[in-house]
Amino acid sequence: MSIRKNTMAVLALAVMGCLCSIPVYGAEKDTYVAGTYVNGTNVSGQTVEGAKEALENPDSYNLEIVKKDGTKDIIKGGEIGYRASVIGDLAAILVEQNAGGRIKGPAVNHQFSVEMNVSFDTAALESRIQELPCISGEGIQKTENARVSAYEEGKAFTIIKEVQGNDVEPEKTKAVIMAAAAAGQGSVNLEEQGCYRQVTITSEDAHLKDLCNTMNKCKDMAITYKFGEAEEVLTGQQIATWLTGTADGEIQVDQEQAAAYVRTLADKYDTAGKPRVFKTAAGKEVELNGPFGWRLDQAQETAALIGMIQTGQSQPREPQYAVAGADRTSDWGTTYAEVDLSNQHVYMIKDGAVVWDAPCVTGDVAKGYATPEGIYSLTYKETDRILRGAKKADGSYEYESHVDYWMPFNGGIGFHDANWRGKFGGTIYLYAGSHGCINLPPEKAKLLYDYVYKGMPVICYQ
Repeated sequence: MSIRKNTMAVLALAVMGCLCSIPVYGAEKDTYVAGTYVNGTNVSGQTVEGAKEALENPDSYNLEIVKKDGTKDIIKGGEIGYRASVIGDLAAILVEQNAGGRIKGPAVNHQFSVEMNVSFDTAALESRIQELPCISGEGIQKTENARVSAYEEGKAFTIIKEVQGNDVEPEKTKAVIMAAAAAGQGSVNLEEQGCYRQVTITSEDAHLKDLCNTMNKCKDMAITYKFGEAEEVLTGQQIATWLTGTADGEIQVDQEQAAAYVRTLADKYDTAGKPRVFKTAAGKEVELNGPFGWRLDQAQETAALIGMIQTGQSQPREPQYAVAGADRTSDWGTTYAEVDLSNQHVYMIKDGAVVWDAPCVTGDVAKGYATPEGIYSLTYKETDRILRGAKKADGSYEYESHVDYWMPFNGGIGFHDANWRGKFGGTIYLYAGSHGCINLPPEKAKLLYDYVYKGMPVICYQ
């Protein structure tokens, strides 16, 4: 009896020794280690099939939006019509854990991700994103770069310190969240993804300090434009808003804003090409248009304006013109020639008085050559000139006429002597007029030639 008991004891010890040499996981080998997360979903203690079911369950899907303060906003799968199917290898995760000895706790990271086919209602997700507190909630502090203070009369410009807020870039945040949902992720960290707006200009920025100093230098200057008796004052307050800092010690001015200001001056004070009222020698007032008058050279004036601002000094300014009139009050001043087309008469006005006049014949109305109305200027004057019409197919010209005095003012239209005519004035122009020129008696043309000069205004009216 004693021997049997000992034999049984020895056998028991032998069996136990064999069992101790074999690693046994029991039922655990088919489930994930505690603390296992796949795509942000907790699958601890679940089988591969259970994990797949959990990952594909729209009601169990939550997307955590982790904010910079550590708080979270949640978007639920049911809110966005979430649907998913796992196509990644969940079993490989379990194999890896089993091979590693199924170690639990912080010593091993059990955060995994697998590929999934995901669909959702895009419009619903976009709407849900827009509702997130980090985008439209209360308590959002706007991030602001350091900047120069607004102009205040009697006060110097100062630098306002930057503010690092907690506001996000809405479009980038939307894209990040949409991408996370499309990947089936359970969490996305907005700060790690760079969604928060960041200060890019601090109060220590050298460029900003230069700008502040420049604005203080220019805020009290003024540029006074003169247009005859009228004035336009460009104040330092307006100039200060155009400044962009300094480079190589020179003030930098926003060219577009300077050009826009010059454009407003041109719109207000340019007269060339605009209707004006002319008082004729007979005292009648007529409204006329034409190329003669004042027109700013906007490109040149913009460059000059920037140069003046860069001096930082107040100054008067007579603007540069592409086309200049004779006088700022009436454009044509007190010395000009006028052509009365209705009465077929020409007047030479010098210093406000009629010093010469003569009958004329203007463009043939019946043939469509009527001399056009308008305000022009004498292009040049020349003696002993042959005037030619359009060149014909055979190489000849429609007409060729020699004149002793030629004084053009509107392209090919001008004053000249017409020794082939025996009569002037009256109604000749209605049926036997010129090709548009102002025909004058020869002796009268010679006298007019001595009065006129290049650039002198010539005014034609009915």
